[in-house]
Amino acid sequence: MVTATTPIDNSLSKPLLREIFTKVEALSCPFVVNFHLHTRYSDGQMQPRDVVEQAVNLKIKHFALTDHHTIEGYEVARQELIYRKRSGETNLPQLWVGVEINASLLFTDVHILGYDFDPRHPSLLPYLQGKPTAGIDYQAVRVINSIHQAGGLAVLAHPARYRRGAKELIYAAANLGIDGIETYYSYENCDPWQPSRRITAEVKPIVEDLGLFHTCGTDSHGLKITRRI
Repeated sequence: MVTATTPIDNSLSKPLLREIFTKVEALSCPFVVNFHLHTRYSDGQMQPRDVVEQAVNLKIKHFALTDHHTIEGYEVARQELIYRKRSGETNLPQLWVGVEINASLLFTDVHILGYDFDPRHPSLLPYLQGKPTAGIDYQAVRVINSIHQAGGLAVLAHPARYRRGAKELIYAAANLGIDGIETYYSYENCDPWQPSRRITAEVKPIVEDLGLFHTCGTDSHGLKITRRI
């Protein structure tokens, strides 16, 4: 399991994100991993360098910037980590490329998180233009397939925040080939962050029954990466 007391060792070669997701649990976020963060390049309040600074200070092992329809913030954060490494800093967190994409699933607007993809792959070009897509590109099946074509993993974000029920949406996303679900999420935006117990208890067994990954993230939009706002 990935918890605050059993951190992932990222001092060797870059691990596989798929393996990390299989170890995520309720205590993994936000002090070991955080796979849902926003910057000023979409609708967050922090600069990417500020996110990196907080991640370093908190000794997070793995994190991802998931701005809406852009990876510009990720590129800035990546360069910041490269600079820190060249300056002699050690035990730096592993940054993963990520993005959050609007999509239609069961005629409902949902958010799909993409991770560890090739941002230069042509299948993702429609989704990295800084704005939601329309038509066929807006369909969840197209979004999921495009992430996969670019070598990435697709995750349904905060499944209990939509107008349709979480169970219905999770099954629909699974039928389209989704890889994981953001099982651990603080719907009450509590501080300190913790996943909502009732919703986690509802979602977790479904995700496990379907053989999908659990993921977690604070969905930070404010000035602290340890909470949503």
